Amino acid sequence: MSRRRGRATRPVRLRFDGWIAGMGTSSGTRVVLGHWERSPFGPFSDVMLDRVNGERLLLAPTPETAGFIAGTYHFDAVRVVPVRVSVAAGTWTVTAGALDLRFTVGRRGPLGLVLRAVPGALARRPAWSALMDVPARLLLPGVRTRGSAGAGRREWYGARDLRPIGAVSAVFEGEDLGVTAPVEPAVRFGFGSVPRKPGVTRVTATVELDPAGGTGQM
Repeated sequence: MSRRRGRATRPVRLRFDGWIAGMGTSSGTRVVLGHWERSPFGPFSDVMLDRVNGERLLLAPTPETAGFIAGTYHFDAVRVVPVRVSVAAGTWTVTAGALDLRFTVGRRGPLGLVLRAVPGALARRPAWSALMDVPARLLLPGVRTRGSAGAGRREWYGARDLRPIGAVSAVFEGEDLGVTAPVEPAVRFGFGSVPRKPGVTRVTATVELDPAGGTGQM
């Protein structure tokens, strides 16, 4: 807690409910899509690219979302562009500026079935995410469910579902990024990566702001 005029104040916590899709491509570019059905900014989606040349690029739909995400994670470049996502019959279609992305989602495996049974109220609790951090590291190397972020922020991720990604078609700035591949090496936006095996995770993300740091909006 921080203190203001002699009184203790609780840190502000912001909650994002939605899906995170992580996938690699045979060109070496790794892609992370955040599709947020509920957030402090309303529904929105964003895309993070870890490119084969080492550039970490954020594509976000508004200056407010771009500013908040760039204040939480690490990027070499940020572009404010329309980001549109549609989901139909197990196929996700994403357009984000110069990126055209399409991928299919398969049936849940054993871990997905286990996560599916986690109550939403429990997944939203940071204490639950902290408890799951060690099992997540053991089952999914590189994945973390809690950690420190930019601008003195802290984060917790509570997973509620996991489905594998099958076929991927991606074109960025006119270049075909190739077919589906493992997320390798791990993405470098924050304290953890997405699973090595491409997949879509339903998640509640909680971000605790540093009282002295503001929201980080542009």
